[in-house]
Amino acid sequence: MNIGLFIPCYVDQFYPGAAIATLQLLEKLGVNVKYPKNQTCCGQPMANSGYEHLNGDCNELFIKNFEQFDYVVAPSGSCVLHVKEHLHSSKHPQEASVISNKVYELSSFLTDVLKVESLPAKFPHKVGVHQSCHGQRGLHLSQMSELVADPFSKPGTLLNMVEGIEIVPLNRIDECCGFGGTFCVAEEAVSAKMGQDRVADHLIHGAEYITGVDMSCLMHMEGILHRRGSKVKVLHLAEILNAG
Repeated sequence: MNIGLFIPCYVDQFYPGAAIATLQLLEKLGVNVKYPKNQTCCGQPMANSGYEHLNGDCNELFIKNFEQFDYVVAPSGSCVLHVKEHLHSSKHPQEASVISNKVYELSSFLTDVLKVESLPAKFPHKVGVHQSCHGQRGLHLSQMSELVADPFSKPGTLLNMVEGIEIVPLNRIDECCGFGGTFCVAEEAVSAKMGQDRVADHLIHGAEYITGVDMSCLMHMEGILHRRGSKVKVLHLAEILNAG
């Protein structure tokens, strides 16, 4: 299969290690991965701020970059959800519909498409798992705790394949970190307090690392950790699955 690697702009600019780990992990698993170099922002920040009607050029470029691939894979739940729900085009409506149905967040692609059952990864550390809202409630990567249903977690299933890892328990397994994209700018104080609460839950349980499927959430928590002088680090899920 031919995979188009979709790297969100904030990952490209601030966390290229997450993008590189995603590429290396997919190649280890035997798939043919290509990175369209002309890709830019998918348009999520504009849409979240009420300006989706100005996203036409972003949509057309996304279609042009990724229409030739069997699947599109990205290390970002929020950007994948945006493309799935909002990619559209008056010029190429059929192509937009096809692409929106074949774009996958990384952990979902590994579990649902590749059916990964083992990984040659090693990470002997205590890790707290942050279940981002877009991934959990939008892409259904894990079960919501308020539902009376069997629990599941696609990122958790993959992490449990990693040798030596210890997943630390949390008091509130699916609490929002407060980032919320443009929410953290419009509601800075609320966002910061939510992030502090989320970080505290990981710290009191002895996490050495915090991981998740969205570097945006992890970036928010990393800033709080830095201001606290904490030695706890954040890593994208792909970086742990590719470790060792």
